[in-house]
Amino acid sequence: MAAVSDALYAIGGKWKLMIIIAMARGNNRFTELQRQVTGISARVLSSELKELELNGFIIKKVAVGYPVTIEYQLLPYSHTLEEVVGAMTKWGMQHREKIKKDRS
Repeated sequence: MAAVSDALYAIGGKWKLMIIIAMARGNNRFTELQRQVTGISARVLSSELKELELNGFIIKKVAVGYPVTIEYQLLPYSHTLEEVVGAMTKWGMQHREKIKKDRS
């Protein structure tokens, strides 16, 4: 139970995996992420990015200049989630089909 609790702490919730997937698809700026992760508010996105950074999945890079540019990058540790995301994707498609079949 402790291991599952630790995993849910690190990647649980509605948004964290969606943010990581969006970043894996090349969206590294705050506004790009907000556009890709449908329904997330700026405040929640900011909070989730901080938590992902604290857990070692991403890094925030600030380019000094005018204007200041901020980008987020996946760290190698984030690739440890590929198997989890794959399993969740497979199960999600299976579940969607089951629900559609049950309703017809």
